[in-house]
Amino acid sequence: MVILYDRIKFFYLAVRKMKAFIHQFFMLSLIIAFFLCACSENQQENDTQGFPNIVYILADDLGYGDLTCYNPESKIATGHLDRLAREGMMFTDAHSGSAVCTPTRYGILTGRYAWRSTLKRGVTWSYDPLLIDTKRLTVASLLKTHGYHTACIGKWHLGLDWQQDASGKTDITLPVKNGPNNVGFDYFFGITASLDIPPYVYMENDRATTTSIDTIEAMEGKAFWRRGPIGDDFKHKEVLPKLTEKAVDYIKQRAEGEAPFFLYFPLPAPHTPILPTDEFTGKSGVKAYGDFVLMVDDLVAQIVSALEENGLKENTLIIFTSDNGCAPVAGIKEMNSFGHYPSYIFRGHKADIFEGGHRVPFIANWPAKIKGGAQSDETVCLTDFMATCAGITDSELPDNAGEDSFNLLPVLFRESYEAPLREATVHHSVDGYYAIRQGKWKLLFCPGSGGWSFPKPKEARAEGLPMMQLYDLETDPGEQENLADQHPSIVKNLTELMAKYIREGRSTPGSPRQNEGETPFLPDEVYQRKWQ
Repeated sequence: MVILYDRIKFFYLAVRKMKAFIHQFFMLSLIIAFFLCACSENQQENDTQGFPNIVYILADDLGYGDLTCYNPESKIATGHLDRLAREGMMFTDAHSGSAVCTPTRYGILTGRYAWRSTLKRGVTWSYDPLLIDTKRLTVASLLKTHGYHTACIGKWHLGLDWQQDASGKTDITLPVKNGPNNVGFDYFFGITASLDIPPYVYMENDRATTTSIDTIEAMEGKAFWRRGPIGDDFKHKEVLPKLTEKAVDYIKQRAEGEAPFFLYFPLPAPHTPILPTDEFTGKSGVKAYGDFVLMVDDLVAQIVSALEENGLKENTLIIFTSDNGCAPVAGIKEMNSFGHYPSYIFRGHKADIFEGGHRVPFIANWPAKIKGGAQSDETVCLTDFMATCAGITDSELPDNAGEDSFNLLPVLFRESYEAPLREATVHHSVDGYYAIRQGKWKLLFCPGSGGWSFPKPKEARAEGLPMMQLYDLETDPGEQENLADQHPSIVKNLTELMAKYIREGRSTPGSPRQNEGETPFLPDEVYQRKWQ
């Protein structure tokens, strides 16, 4: 009996020990599994949190010489932008993809010159369809694949696929079929095009926010806008403040989440209608245009403050630039008369193939990565944003994307790299004329400005001006002395390079791509297409 008791006791104790071991093993397994899962989640978070937030502020018709950090003689005190430049890097040789807005915006978001698309000259208008192919990779869709939340707040001006009512008339109260949400943006709030182009409605994602539509008559002068439909919640003078408020609110909302964000903030200013609010009226001393530029400077301060207050500034890449040069309607001649030069030392203005049409301010600020007080004279283009974002996310662009985009990170981080980044850069005017820049040489396939300044295309031909212009921008940044006859070999080489870029559908390494439609670039060919 004693023996049986001892055996039972031994068995009981063994079972208890085994049970304790199994329990401990089970708990240890749970802890290990939880730890591994947490590590995996943390790794995923670190992978995303390591990426910077990106805020891209695109001014509209702001001149290179309007900022005091670029032009010490500027009569407009752009203190907030000067600070952004002082604490980051400013580029002195940056160029918009075009001398007008729609094609530049296309290039920023796609990394591709817009003249490769169906838009060979000019801009999109009120009810034109979406210019970007929804199958094409954009900066927004690229960043989304890497965990970014993406938003566009501001002026779109890339076309929208509006719906028609039963009679076949465009109905702006119906949701659009294709717009910003269809090319990579999670959220859109803004206006359809320039602030002087109807319809005058706010869009939130795919539809107008208005509850009723009226018609507003045209306004003349510097506060110019065209006649057209207007929403009951839309007042031209309130647009810039409202968009800024939306952008600030978006930053505050995203600060509460874990994912990085990309805010594309294309402004409607200082483009017409030039409408500074009472707070800024008369403040610049440079008429209404200067006051409106001060509003742009102030909204930059509001964006920076929102980032700082929410602990986001250190790891946020802020880019500030302009879509083209200053527009003559701003009163350039009048400003020149009292010593303010929006185009600085450069010839021409918005719409032109001359430097004043497309050389723009470009400031990059990222405290965690970019050392302050830096300046670069590297020739860059706004199409380079796409490849730069690929570099930020440690990814490679597919062969059919970013055909004209180069990664700027080596320049921004002051790393050693094989200069120049770009073999050459192509410029484009409102009338569809081209120029190609390589090093100090710039070859214009155009006898005049190709745009709005004298001599315009017809005027240049009437005066019998040479069909080609070649300038040495190192010694002649104002493009005054045409050296085409003196350097025929340079003209020949640059002409062949331009033909190659068109033929291969790209200026980056890769397999040839197809442009959309014919792309003539020689002066006679462009002239015939424009004026036929």
